[in-house]
Amino acid sequence: MPQLTESGISIVNDLSNRHGFSRDAIEHMLISVINGNGNMAQFSHPEFAGYGQWMRGGMIMLGDMFNNNLKGRVDSLCCEISNLITSQPDFFMAASSQSQSQGNASSNTLNGASSLFVPDPNQNWWPQDLGSPAALGSQNDMRYAYFPNSRRLAVKTGNSVWVYDTLNHQIGGFSQQQGSGNGITFTSQMGTVILSSLPVVMRDGQAVTTPAVPVFAPPTNTLPPVSTNTTSNIPSGSESDIFATIEKLATLKSKGFISDAEYESKKSELLSRL
Repeated sequence: MPQLTESGISIVNDLSNRHGFSRDAIEHMLISVINGNGNMAQFSHPEFAGYGQWMRGGMIMLGDMFNNNLKGRVDSLCCEISNLITSQPDFFMAASSQSQSQGNASSNTLNGASSLFVPDPNQNWWPQDLGSPAALGSQNDMRYAYFPNSRRLAVKTGNSVWVYDTLNHQIGGFSQQQGSGNGITFTSQMGTVILSSLPVVMRDGQAVTTPAVPVFAPPTNTLPPVSTNTTSNIPSGSESDIFATIEKLATLKSKGFISDAEYESKKSELLSRL
């Protein structure tokens, strides 16, 4: 759980004293409501009867479904936290960036007071000349920051930070094979792509002028996407060249870069040249 600042401790202690829940329970609910943008919360804590849900406007579900007294207390706590978030949006954004590891660490003040959580010293781990990322996330031992305006993707694993050129990809999500750092992929408008197929332009602050493969991503035979709107890349040479190109197209189809229909169309065109 993120470390609270003095202002955050004061708020938590006040809520704890007035609502009769422990500080640990208050912190848990505070983060849950923040993560629900102040309008809802999903939580799981013994003092709230285990797993439950709250939604602004009166909807509340607890594990102890017939305990109306506890429902009233939880609803009152959530409503007050929600009102706090609504009345102090700057404070909320700073807190949200800490609890979800998203946002800009410079947004850590509110009317001269410190933010709810102590800033994470590792929050801005990417090269600062990339600016502020449009998306941040983490999975297993990997962290990533995406900068669509500059077509850059920063990935941190262990103590190493790699910066990739995202080419024409519009990244929408990442996945990593559980228990291993060797299966990192991302999704874009072109489908599922292996991270190691992107060119590395920087490693640990040093520009990379030759192709580099991250230590956490094994060498891959992934081929660059073939344009599906032109036949200029189809060879007109020997029979062996044509069959080699068909094999490459089959590889692209198996990796999802081209559809079955596109593969069959180009294969038929190639075979017609024999």
